[in-house]
Amino acid sequence: MSLPSADGFIHSSDADVHSWAMFRLVKRHVTSPSGDEFQRTFVSTPGAVGIVAVTDDHRVVLVTQYRAAVHASVREIPAGMRDVPGEDPMETARRELREETGYIASAFQRLGICLSSPGVTDSAVEVYLATGLTSGDSEPHGPEEDSMIIEDNELLEKWNEVLENYINKNIDNKIKDAFEKSLMKCHNKSLHREYQMKKIL
Repeated sequence: MSLPSADGFIHSSDADVHSWAMFRLVKRHVTSPSGDEFQRTFVSTPGAVGIVAVTDDHRVVLVTQYRAAVHASVREIPAGMRDVPGEDPMETARRELREETGYIASAFQRLGICLSSPGVTDSAVEVYLATGLTSGDSEPHGPEEDSMIIEDNELLEKWNEVLENYINKNIDNKIKDAFEKSLMKCHNKSLHREYQMKKIL
């Protein structure tokens, strides 16, 4: 049975190419709004949860662990796969936070869903805000978590650092100049409109 999807694309069928553990490599058959038929292959997963854990003194809990896919230690929020069938995602978030960091939260609030890389996977990360933290013992699973570093950072300070790094790496002088010229044009148009209004009045 064909199922309607966003923007008029029709998903007609899926075929498993390969499966291992909790993951499946899926070939999806789709028809475009103009009638073109095509196929796309992606990795299907049960999804995951991510936890933005904030302490009472407004510090965010982060973990640093080795990630084989990029062969590097990566700093990130606590997170984990939804690998327990039937488990509520908020309960998964509660469990993952305790296992990875030892923190127990008295309150959880769902922030939304993040599609981390929808071009290659259907993995959806449900993100939760965790507050009212009480520290405890972590329960690491596997060699990566055995070597995991747990820290808390000033939230605003960390955000400013991330934003500054992004700007420095991604916005060169040409883009900055173009942006400033665009702002100047907007400012000049605003002054011109103000002048015209004064003439009318």
